[in-house]
Amino acid sequence: MMGRFSVMSQFFEGKQILITGGGGYLACGLIALLKDSGCRITRLVRSIPQDEAYGDAPHVKSLTGDVRDPHLWEGVLDGIDVVFHFAAQTSTYAANADPLADQSVNVMPMLRLLEACRRHKTRIKICFASTATIVGAPEQWPVDESFPDHPLTAYDLHKQMAEQYLKWYAEQGWVHGVALRLPNIFGPGPRSSRSDRGIMNQMIRRALDGDPLTVYGTGEQLRDYLYIEDAARAFLLAAVHCEALSGQYFFIGSGVGYTIASALKMVAERAAIRTGKVVEVQSVAPPDTLSPVEQRNFVADSRRFCEATGWQSYFSLQEGIDQTMEELS
Repeated sequence: MMGRFSVMSQFFEGKQILITGGGGYLACGLIALLKDSGCRITRLVRSIPQDEAYGDAPHVKSLTGDVRDPHLWEGVLDGIDVVFHFAAQTSTYAANADPLADQSVNVMPMLRLLEACRRHKTRIKICFASTATIVGAPEQWPVDESFPDHPLTAYDLHKQMAEQYLKWYAEQGWVHGVALRLPNIFGPGPRSSRSDRGIMNQMIRRALDGDPLTVYGTGEQLRDYLYIEDAARAFLLAAVHCEALSGQYFFIGSGVGYTIASALKMVAERAAIRTGKVVEVQSVAPPDTLSPVEQRNFVADSRRFCEATGWQSYFSLQEGIDQTMEELS
């Protein structure tokens, strides 16, 4: 971690890190940035995949377990300095179909983690991956922390509840905790297990194969697309400044809005330059079951987080698309 990562590397040297959801997209991006920082990482996973990427990395060990299991948390925090809590069920459709199941994975593990921290009595730092969709469908943008919350789905409601638990435990002095509300994240990493998640990455793969890209209707909804390295770096800086930021949440994003249609057009154009294949962007009718959260417009105003931590997004949408295509080619 040289250059812009040097300050973070100094902070993490010798630290013990726990990452829940350790086999997921954010975790892989985070571990890639921490590989030369001198910290030791425990990634908590449901199961270790056959193509285990960190088997030969001495600074990374894998621990299998289910974050819903109350017994898991006994002893797992011994020696831990920072927890990145990424484990989650991420589909709004699955959450609405079974709110109880969603609550069991998106709320209760946070509460069990916090209770384990309270018993531990060491004020562990917790950085939580939340979602920008908690704000609902704002009528103005860019969106900052002054906007009222208006969850539209059970998923958003449960993410908000987890944030509130983290805030309350931080206010009691039992942990240091900060939540980052994320926009649409894309870039190299493992595929999502859900077809309604990681849409930008899915479209990039399709474009490289020369397959047509699809957009619902005119695709005029605004999105803030944030490259995975920028998102992972935001979490590292949140940990570095966790004591000062404790009890707060922040919107994280590039600050640049693209319509879905224009973003997919860019994907098609960049793929055509790389492969020589013409890629069509086709408009299709949205399904009747389309969630209202899909109709929102969102662009993040991350100035408060930038001012507090020095973070900024380095990758434009085009640069992120090109980097992703390079990794996938």
